[in-house]
Amino acid sequence: MNPASSGEAERLFTSVAKLISASRGAEIVVCPPAIYLPKLKKISKKIVLGVQDASADNSVGAFTGDISAEMLGNMGAKYVILGHSERRSRGETDEVVNRKIKAALSAGLRPILCVGELERDENHEYFKVVQSQVAECLSGISKNLISKVVVAYEPVWAISSTPARRDATPENLREMAIFIRKIISNIWSSTIRLPRVIYGGSVNEKDAEEFISAQVDGLLVGRASLDPKKFAAIVKICEALNK
Repeated sequence: MNPASSGEAERLFTSVAKLISASRGAEIVVCPPAIYLPKLKKISKKIVLGVQDASADNSVGAFTGDISAEMLGNMGAKYVILGHSERRSRGETDEVVNRKIKAALSAGLRPILCVGELERDENHEYFKVVQSQVAECLSGISKNLISKVVVAYEPVWAISSTPARRDATPENLREMAIFIRKIISNIWSSTIRLPRVIYGGSVNEKDAEEFISAQVDGLLVGRASLDPKKFAAIVKICEALNK
């Protein structure tokens, strides 16, 4: 829920667009509050727009307060973040996320599915948590559409808003990225085109290189995305490693 005004959103987006105007080799997606989409889509063609949530229903009707994926697509969105830990903490279930993913795919949006455990226990139960989230959130998605989903591993214990948070390590990420791909291969087929797996856990310009090198396809940047210079630095790191 940042920033607070349309003018501030335009200034932030314009600053990012200028800093990465000559960039190559990375897909850059910015997901602002949906109300800013109409103005931001006119500023830069280099940056792909997404949103932070969408309704589980695409039908026009009695869904007061909801915004459908179809509406968001018509406003310029190409991606939508679903199942974010902040939404889950308010009671959003895997079943609801699954419905939202299906609605998004039906409307032509690419879902960014967030999964991740609350804590890392010594008995490794966190693997079961992530396995359940991936399997239930993607239940019923055809093998022809599964590659359109992006899976973002977001360990809740490592994000900046978590009390007593601690840093994740590249090895934490590497093992989970491999595990997520294995879950999907086991459910659908080892021959399908796998979804991209990205990482979101308080990534910044200081640790971006080691995380992007840990067998992932990208980063889901949180707080650092509100600083154009830091965000642009992360983009440049990703591009340099993609050469």
